[in-house]
Amino acid sequence: MSEPNHPPRKLRPSWAAFPMFFDAPHRALGEECEKIGDDDVALHDPPRVIPRLGELGLLQLLVPANQGGGAWNAEGTAVDVRALCVAREALAYSSPLADSIFAVQGLGSHPILLAGEGARRASILAEVVRGERVCAFALTEPEAGSDVASMRTTARREGEHWILDGEKVFISNVGIADHYVVFANADPTAGKKGISAFLVDAKSEGLVTEPIAMSVDHPLGRIGMKSCRVPASALLGEVGMGLRLALGTLDVFRTSVGAAAAGMARRAIDESISRVTRRIQFGKPLSDFQLTQAAIAEMATELDAARLLVCRAAWEKDQPKGDAARGKSDGVSVAMAKMFATEAAQRIIDRGVQLFGGLGVTEGNVLDRLYREIRPLRIDEGTTEIQKLIIGGALTAQPR
Repeated sequence: MSEPNHPPRKLRPSWAAFPMFFDAPHRALGEECEKIGDDDVALHDPPRVIPRLGELGLLQLLVPANQGGGAWNAEGTAVDVRALCVAREALAYSSPLADSIFAVQGLGSHPILLAGEGARRASILAEVVRGERVCAFALTEPEAGSDVASMRTTARREGEHWILDGEKVFISNVGIADHYVVFANADPTAGKKGISAFLVDAKSEGLVTEPIAMSVDHPLGRIGMKSCRVPASALLGEVGMGLRLALGTLDVFRTSVGAAAAGMARRAIDESISRVTRRIQFGKPLSDFQLTQAAIAEMATELDAARLLVCRAAWEKDQPKGDAARGKSDGVSVAMAKMFATEAAQRIIDRGVQLFGGLGVTEGNVLDRLYREIRPLRIDEGTTEIQKLIIGGALTAQPR
């Protein structure tokens, strides 16, 4: 990895700040990730991100050791959520673009892992780990976001093929993906119990893609399927298994969204401290003013509160089932971490823009970029409002 290129770091990454949640392999991973610098140009160019992440060994974190991945956790039989968080915090600090593509690589490969079928699937996961295949996760539709049961994309069997019809929107990695994990209803009469998952090659007959312009340079787009023909083997698992695969995938990766938010927020604080200690106003540095110190204090405190929630949730996800992993059963700790970390990061970065003044909203400024990058995380993988429903619903549920 190249030497880092960013402002002097005042705040330590989570694995160093809260060592009680992490093991030796996580610390070794963290030390390598800290070497990622802004000047690693491949991490800022969408088509080159996945190959570069493969070279760095980070894609091994998306697949357990017993399935050909693992890297820093050689004995793992499941994806290590704390390792995901370590990597995403570091990537988001230096390149939110690379973090986003890394996350979708996980979302677009994990359903294959959960389906657990055949040598062909093992071969695909090996390509994922080496950075030779770019993945995408196609769940959201124009009229079905959080309300997955309203999905209108359908799949019907014709001989040795499945025929898919429908539309997916706001799909990350459109344009660079080699395959899409597409969720479609193969038995509409069964409602959401008919939702199934299909591994759809990007070059499939009847599939068209269209980019969606964003305020940040991310490969996002729309997928249209009109009589899209895929082989029978494209079905992941069984008919009706799609919702389980989708929710199982989101359950693993949702905690790491909070880690990415923390990485962006930590970068904002480091940049802000560097700025206010150099910027002279009224004859002294901005950092000498009490209002500036108060702002920095609030930013740092919110960041640590967010990171503690993320670390707790990730630690719980990595524990064997039992009392230590209560969060596995109701998702409360994961929802709290995702909700609070993304909302806190938005506030932290907004305050950083204020400390930068006019420079903070100029094109090319790091704070301006972070301000635009953080906003989607409050929506991705379950909006803040959905996380509140998860938390409130679990805490007020009546015993049965």
